[in-house]
Parts: sequence; C-alpha cells; structure tokens
Amino acid sequence: QVQLVESGGGLVQSGGSLRLSCVASGSISRSSVMGWYRQTPGKERELVATITSGLRTNYADSVKERFTISRDNTMNTVYLQMTSLKPVDTAVYYCYYRGFVTGYWGQGTQVTVSS
Repeated sequence: QVQLVESGGGLVQSGGSLRLSCVASGSISRSSVMGWYRQTPGKERELVATITSGLRTNYADSVKERFTISRDNTMNTVYLQMTSLKPVDTAVYYCYYRGFVTGYWGQGTQVTVSS
C-alpha cells in the first residue's frame, strides 16, 4: 500500500501561481511514476503531468509552458508548479503514484482560479 498526501491547493486570481506538493509513503518502489491529474464536475479525470523516477516528464498540451512537474526521489515527493493560471484550470487536482503494478490516488486538492 502507498499513501499520498497532497497540499498546496487554494484560491488564486487569473494569471497567478500555485505550487502543489504530494508526499508518498508506505511500500515505495525504486522505479515509479508520479503525477497529477485533475477533474471537474461532470467530466472525466484528465492527465496534467507525470514524471518518472528517472525524471522523464510528460505534460498535457493545455498546460505545457505554464506548469512544471518535478520530484525529489529522496523525499518521495512530487511537485507541480503552476503559473499563468486560468479559470479553466479550476479543478480538483489528484496526485497519482504507480509502482511496478498498482496505481494509487491521493484525496485531491481543490484549485480555484478566479477571473
């Protein structure tokens, strides 16, 4: 089992910045993928960004050039630096962790961008 604890969500004005953090604990694999997904009411959860243990990153087109994902393998922590935020970025953001087989989700953190 892996537990994920997210922090850093909140309310920000359009054009502002926020940084999300997610700490993983429990049965951590040496090789893993961590990332962030987001979801709004009535829509499916969508990829925001992922990062492997080897620091290979992948971004949704909608957030490229605005969001940066990073991770600290020694601290089992993944970050999402969000800049130039837009109202369409408003969503619940979920941390994701996948080891060799199983994936885990955090409880979610609300990000609200006001216009």
